[in-house]
Amino acid sequence: MATTLKTPENSAETDAADQPAEVRFRMRIMKGETIAIGPGKVSLLEAVRKHGSISAAARSLDMSYRRAWLLIDEINRSLKSPATISEQGGQSGGGCVLTPVGESIVKLYRDVEAQAQNACADQIESLTQLLKP
Repeated sequence: MATTLKTPENSAETDAADQPAEVRFRMRIMKGETIAIGPGKVSLLEAVRKHGSISAAARSLDMSYRRAWLLIDEINRSLKSPATISEQGGQSGGGCVLTPVGESIVKLYRDVEAQAQNACADQIESLTQLLKP
């Protein structure tokens, strides 16, 4: 019988095994090859709403400003109406806010996640029971 020692190579695996199960739904709405709406973009919209700017939202998500700006641009180009409105910088520094469309995307996306979680509660419970304690 082999003995497994906790070494730097397998410590992350062992630490993960000690954690409780967490279930995440990751719905994506595709437009061609582009993810028009997905979990990362919804999190970014929520961060923009909370922080009032793309740069602050990016920092809060440990993301580069360029990456955040590109994602916001991609969201807005995928929609009939933009999810955000940016204000020019100046003495007060500008900012970014969600439009009613952006607010609707966040609400609808989070509602879908909650409904999926509730609808699949029995199957989720069965799956998590198969995991080691």
